[in-house]
Amino acid sequence: MSVQRVDLNLFRVFETVLHCRSVSGASRELGVTASAVSHALARLRQAVGDELFVPGENGMEPTPRAREIAPAILDGLERIEEAIKTRPFEPSNSARTFRISATDYGTTVILTRLIERLAKTAPQLELRIFPYNRMDVVRHLDEGRLDLVIGWFADLPEHLRRTEVLVDREAIVVRRGHPLVGQPIDRDRLFSYPFVVVELTGSGEQAAEGFIDERGVWRRVWIDRLLIETSDEDAVAHVAVSLPHYAAVPGILSATDMVATLPERMARRIADAGTHEILELPYDPLEVAAEAIWHQRGDRDGGLQWLLGELVDVMRSA
Repeated sequence: MSVQRVDLNLFRVFETVLHCRSVSGASRELGVTASAVSHALARLRQAVGDELFVPGENGMEPTPRAREIAPAILDGLERIEEAIKTRPFEPSNSARTFRISATDYGTTVILTRLIERLAKTAPQLELRIFPYNRMDVVRHLDEGRLDLVIGWFADLPEHLRRTEVLVDREAIVVRRGHPLVGQPIDRDRLFSYPFVVVELTGSGEQAAEGFIDERGVWRRVWIDRLLIETSDEDAVAHVAVSLPHYAAVPGILSATDMVATLPERMARRIADAGTHEILELPYDPLEVAAEAIWHQRGDRDGGLQWLLGELVDVMRSA
């Protein structure tokens, strides 16, 4: 039978019987007679060509065919309900709160530009920024506690989506007046100075090339390829300080002869203040794409998709 000839109310009866495991329980929840529920089930059984529910130890047990089609039916009912209840997203007067996980780099370099635009186009929106260095950000994304995570990623599971926000590269930063400034630099000379390294989780547990695995999401927590990939035992850098954020790096560099490898956009912000300098790399820099990732449920969220569009658009000219 064509689905066009099936009363959609029958699927709501299916959902309720599946939940209650009884005709009488479903009738009470739906506010109709038990006879009406039985009649609806009979019509749906005829349409599907299966018994759907049979008596069992725990009440009306779903048949294998019912279990097979249940996810699609429940998802379809949820989508219909969302379509009816959800109003078109209007950014100019929406007071919605978006929850985003980002590093201080992501907040300073990426989200600041977005916030500047939203202040004009969506002044009532609220952005709540959560730390990227938490070990449970992916769980929070899965559970709906976060809308977006901004960072550097490799592999993602199928239920997560991604979009590129910008591409950055690594740069070496030192204080103004550092002995390396104005001097030819090779790996040995560079490694003769201690390093300050940003390891975003603070755990010290890096996987290959600075990535960690959380629920199938490989996210980068260390951008310093120079230290990770070196295999020359005669040229090993000394990591004097490892910390989970970028904000403290300029102060540490100003007070010492330490060296830091940072994303270039962050390095240029520091250098533009006039107290630090960017050195020429003695190797080809690592380029990394900063991305926004979200749960697949967000594909049907008009507000989130609008925000993603604004984010990507505002970074095109960055």
